[in-house]
Amino acid sequence: MARRELLAPGLKVGLLGGSFNPAHEGHLHVTRMCLRTLGLDRVWWLVTPQNPLKPDKGMAPFDKRFASAEKMARDPRICVSDIEARLGTRYTADTLATLTGRFPQIRFVWLMGADNMIQLPRWSRWRDIVATVPIAVYPRPGFTLKARLSPAAVALRDVTLDASDAALLPSLAAPAVVFLEGPESPQSATSIRRQGGWPA
Repeated sequence: MARRELLAPGLKVGLLGGSFNPAHEGHLHVTRMCLRTLGLDRVWWLVTPQNPLKPDKGMAPFDKRFASAEKMARDPRICVSDIEARLGTRYTADTLATLTGRFPQIRFVWLMGADNMIQLPRWSRWRDIVATVPIAVYPRPGFTLKARLSPAAVALRDVTLDASDAALLPSLAAPAVVFLEGPESPQSATSIRRQGGWPA
């Protein structure tokens, strides 16, 4: 494993997966929110080779997206990782199963936006995901309330923490979920591409 991903027993590590097509200030904003609110030691930005739920059209090459993430990760606690490419995993469930199997002493937390929480039941083996690591859902404009009322949120209601207890999440066994509260970043990769700021 690359030096930037070296781990020590007991570390609390957030996992933020995505296409990063491109990486932007919104990624940095939510990462710092999660670091602070959850008491994480590090956050890995998992740059996916190809999101199964997103079309290939308009997707920049992996190396370009990885470079954009490295440029944007202006915090020493952020690790930009190509581990999914190295592991050859296509689905989040497989990535999490591999990471937790290899590093049982690390407290991994999956970080996802409210928009992704809404579509979580479309993810491959989504129930395996929620049974593998705790999940923190960060707010996204236009999706925050809908995420709290989504089918996945309803299914996980009994294991959902109050936002005031968010710092407890990394120490809990899955399934465990918390909806984070805080400022919402309006930035998105889609809007950047539409404005012509990211030629694929």
